[in-house]
Amino acid sequence: MTNQQNGQSKERVHRFVSKDLTLRIAAVDATEVVRHMQELQNTYPLATIAVGRSMVGALLMAAQLKDDQQVGLLFKGSGALRSVYAEASYNGHVRGYTPTPHYHPESYENGLSLKEALGIGTLTVARHLPFQKAPFQGTVEMVSGEIGEDIAHYLHQSHQIRSLVSLGVYLDSDGKVAKAGGILIEVMPGVEEEIVDLVQKNYDTKKPNISKMLLEGATPADLVKPFLEGIEFEELEHEKYLEYFCPCTKDRVIRALETLGEEELQDMINKKEEVHVTCQVCGRPYDVTVPEVQQVKERIHKESLH
Repeated sequence: MTNQQNGQSKERVHRFVSKDLTLRIAAVDATEVVRHMQELQNTYPLATIAVGRSMVGALLMAAQLKDDQQVGLLFKGSGALRSVYAEASYNGHVRGYTPTPHYHPESYENGLSLKEALGIGTLTVARHLPFQKAPFQGTVEMVSGEIGEDIAHYLHQSHQIRSLVSLGVYLDSDGKVAKAGGILIEVMPGVEEEIVDLVQKNYDTKKPNISKMLLEGATPADLVKPFLEGIEFEELEHEKYLEYFCPCTKDRVIRALETLGEEELQDMINKKEEVHVTCQVCGRPYDVTVPEVQQVKERIHKESLH
């Protein structure tokens, strides 16, 4: 099995910092993991763009956390895509999902813009820390539905961090992922305004196109250069390779069966129905036998007596 087939990538998020420590930067070529998501879920173009950008954004945010910490992004809107979820960890694990993978607009007059597809709604960001029962959550209104701008808005509203987020997912003529990646520049407290102005000027004048640069063979370090022209920076060590990873297990499937209740479980037992479940996020199949369904029912019954 190749790396690409099992969701592993030879790539990693590259982290950088300006020499004066006032800017921290993360950049990534996430083509392989986004391509793996598309293969698993057979996402159509707009769903691929939405989930892909969300996965890239989550990876860039997670790279600035600590070991075993993770971040989840949930976009919920009034548009036909309804919602998009992506989750990534500091260790390079990432996954993404939309309940509408086969959404197809009536026309592509607006190109692959997500603004109408996601519509008006909210972005909820959850930060999970090891040994913490409940994650820290923050919710903001979406400002554009284009993912990158919404992440930047969240960072400013919830953490008072000014940032520049540029995400790209490029599809070939068959609608398949050709390249995916992005860059996140965060401005630390105490930065001189001239530095901020210079980053903004670089962005406005050069208009770096992440997808186009990746197609032309750019590395993550190359993605950073046009944004930081005139600013000295260096790369930090971050040897965490990307992997499309889903924590689903058979135990979780069985726990989900417990929500059906005794009556429905008994009906399945009477009909001798095995349960066949496929994880929508990673495509992994699970089979629960009739005796296992019986055990679930007996356990629920015992608990109901206490």
